[in-house]
Amino acid sequence: MLRKIAAAALLGAAFSGGFALAQQMQMPQQMPQQMPQQMQQHMQNMQQGGGDHSGHGAPATRASDSPSTRGYRAANAKMHKDMDIRFTGDADKDFVAGMIPHHQGAVEMAKVVLQYGKDPEIRALAEGVVREQEKEIAQMRAWQARNR
Repeated sequence: MLRKIAAAALLGAAFSGGFALAQQMQMPQQMPQQMPQQMQQHMQNMQQGGGDHSGHGAPATRASDSPSTRGYRAANAKMHKDMDIRFTGDADKDFVAGMIPHHQGAVEMAKVVLQYGKDPEIRALAEGVVREQEKEIAQMRAWQARNR
């Protein structure tokens, strides 16, 4: 039972962005048999310091999905695929290489809500996200060009 709780806690930490916490936690000697193989591999990769974001992609689009859901799924899938960078060991370069697609994903999601959303407060927030994230993307790309 304790191993199941530990595995669930590690899984939650890994998938919620708590990668540092997940890496510090010890994996149980044997993971529960019920846990899908792909999930086990993802957790082991995260514990070993891997940056594999491929498992975070959105599920396949369903016919019943709304246009906004299809837009969010596409933005998420692209962002997580593009964030799966090859780490160089240079903290600055790796940060920028991962953050550019992360910011681009935020821009794409903001564009979805601008196309389909109705709430004025959220639309204003999304406009700010687009404006600020695009500035930061430009700044990071300029830094990359200077630091190849």
